[in-house]
Amino acid sequence: MKRAKNVWLSVLGFALIAAGIYLIKTVPDPQGIMRALPFLLVGFGCGIFGHGLGELLAKKAAIVDPETARRMEIDQADERNVMIGSLAKAKGYDMMTYVFGALMVAFALMNASWTVILPMVIAYLFVHGYAIYFRCKFEKEM
Repeated sequence: MKRAKNVWLSVLGFALIAAGIYLIKTVPDPQGIMRALPFLLVGFGCGIFGHGLGELLAKKAAIVDPETARRMEIDQADERNVMIGSLAKAKGYDMMTYVFGALMVAFALMNASWTVILPMVIAYLFVHGYAIYFRCKFEKEM
């Protein structure tokens, strides 16, 4: 089942890449959404294709060398590695708070359009609301 899913993801990703490249080459004077759509298709296609193919290759490598696959599984579940990953995410989140806050202020000072600033502010507040929600949830659990 998992293998079929990864094959389909790879095929879907390749199809999105092909559709994006086709649109880039054939649409002579793109207007509106067609200026960005082909590039979005290529970008999402590359991500989906890479994920599907990467999973397929990882499963194949695990079949070829089960000892290495077992060691990698243990390393991924190791408490120390999980803690290091969580700390790295926390540091990245802290940096994101200041960088995106400064970026929003810079756009506001440059008199950028509200259609640019408002989605950034909404996303910023959503991320912080998400963090507050889970902090409260974890404090109740622990």
